Amino acid sequence: MRLIITLFMLAFAQLFFNIAAASPHAPVNVSTHKAEKKSARDDERRKRRPVKTAAKKTRLSPVQKLKAKKQKKVELTAKQTPAKKTSLKTARNSKEKKRYGHQRLLKTAEVAASEPGTIKMSKSHRQRYQKARETAMTKLMGQLGKPYQWGGTSPHTGFDCSGLVWYAYKDLVKFKIPRTANEMYHLRDAAPIKRESLEKGDLVFFRINGRGTADHVGVYLGDGKFIQSPRTGKDIQISALGEDYWQRHYIGARRVMTPKTIR
Repeated sequence: MRLIITLFMLAFAQLFFNIAAASPHAPVNVSTHKAEKKSARDDERRKRRPVKTAAKKTRLSPVQKLKAKKQKKVELTAKQTPAKKTSLKTARNSKEKKRYGHQRLLKTAEVAASEPGTIKMSKSHRQRYQKARETAMTKLMGQLGKPYQWGGTSPHTGFDCSGLVWYAYKDLVKFKIPRTANEMYHLRDAAPIKRESLEKGDLVFFRINGRGTADHVGVYLGDGKFIQSPRTGKDIQISALGEDYWQRHYIGARRVMTPKTIR
């Protein structure tokens, strides 16, 4: 009986060992489980973290470097072009302002001088202005018939054309009257006047010798006439501005005596 029981136990043990050998992965290894768990966590962290891809720097050949340099230069030029155009336009405008600024001032002065009625004057100031203009006319008319004298500025010696004007106005206006006709023509204190707006006392200028300057001057008397000291051998006389000779050589007029310029 014992023998039977012993054999039965041996058979049972043999069966158990056979089953254990047939399934070797059944036992759970604790260290392996922990390692697998840690690996899963690391994988999860990698998925969450953004992947940085380091681009490898490629070495360019000399030809490629030259092309890249040219491309960069073209891009810089394209960016700077609008600014350059703006600066050029600003510079051009400033040049035009400098160039034509004087003409604008002359035009403004011409309009103001051609409309004396727009200047408001007191009664006393108006009387002073009228008296100064009459004084100038009296001084001029008092020289009629006197001989022309080149460089002359006195009734005792005679006058040339600009000397006669200088003598008539030198003590009546606030600014200094120049000595030559060309300087009078470019005098900033004397406003340019259109021919149709001429008034008694305005200076009329002529270019006789065709040298690009004003070389003769007279004083307008009204009714299309002016007083002048013409040339050597001639006396101070009154001439008609409408004569063909004076029309051909006429270049402009200036107003030296205004309510603002009288003393």
